[in-house]
Amino acid sequence: MSEDVLAALGRRARAQRLSRGWTLREIAERSGVSPRFLVQLEAGQGNISVRRLADVAQALETSPAALLSSAEPATPPVIALLGLRGAGKTTIGRKLAKRRRVPFVELDKKIEQAADLSLGELFTLHGEDYYRRLEREVLQDVLAEALPMVLATGGGLVASPDTFAMLRRSAKTVWLRASPEDHWNRVVRQGDRRPMTDHPQAMADLRSLLATREPLYALADHTVDTSSLAVEDVIESIEQHLA
Repeated sequence: MSEDVLAALGRRARAQRLSRGWTLREIAERSGVSPRFLVQLEAGQGNISVRRLADVAQALETSPAALLSSAEPATPPVIALLGLRGAGKTTIGRKLAKRRRVPFVELDKKIEQAADLSLGELFTLHGEDYYRRLEREVLQDVLAEALPMVLATGGGLVASPDTFAMLRRSAKTVWLRASPEDHWNRVVRQGDRRPMTDHPQAMADLRSLLATREPLYALADHTVDTSSLAVEDVIESIEQHLA
């Protein structure tokens, strides 16, 4: 095989593996090809036989012809879930990531790690402007990894134009739409009664916030109404859109 063909083959094999969230060791076990040779293959340095190519293709759940196709491989997407708190980003995100065999990442958790503070402490000590700057920096770092994942974003990310634009350029965005009542009830079911404590206008504020952000959430690549669908149906809708 020529060097160009081997390089293209390596890129396609790696893209196919990453899209399924598999390690080199898993592909080695499935194909009978050594991890060391698979490293060489993905690097474009493995002069593979037809029989071994068939074994690797079968392990990757594709065909030798697809791996040798002239078309460049599609980059496995980052799937970013949008929505207010209570939209179901964590519940759906974890199940979707497990189904796609990719990591599930919560952006707010990454922000807490970067600040070495809880979100509550971060807002109290530094304010929202600081949080938004850190949110952008952390998101940029996460996206720079260029790895497939399911990413749960903060509810207010869409209100930061530059940050939201960066996300839309680098990920497939999905708005998990829900009614104000569903947002409210899901948060309460999680054991958090803060929305109603000493705040009689909390539901009115929630309705107003959702109405303000809906046009921004609607810019997502795909919208799923989580109020009318079971979790598995939401995941299936996302998968069909990606397909």
